[in-house]
Amino acid sequence: MERLVVAGNPFYSCRNCRTPVALRDDIVSKNFLAKSRTAYLFSNAMNVVLGQNEDRQLMSGIFTIANIYCSRCGEDLGWKYIRAYDARHKYKEGKFVLEKAQILKEY
Repeated sequence: MERLVVAGNPFYSCRNCRTPVALRDDIVSKNFLAKSRTAYLFSNAMNVVLGQNEDRQLMSGIFTIANIYCSRCGEDLGWKYIRAYDARHKYKEGKFVLEKAQILKEY
């Protein structure tokens, strides 16, 4: 999941240690909620470590997800959608939810 950050390309970093975790160009949606807070859906993430897969009841249904952590400091950043059980949510599979409170926008 690691990928180099292209110079001059805006990105988001871990709020705790400033390690790049996602490119602005990879934002799919800014209209997500995580733990009652704003979150962004990204098509890709970098410099993250996946936790164990687990089935979780979210607001939009049941999903298999894996929590994601900063590879440098271990901060909990959000989760990756592994499997959507409802066909209406299949587009989320393989994508990453990063909590806005856990990331910083960098230029």
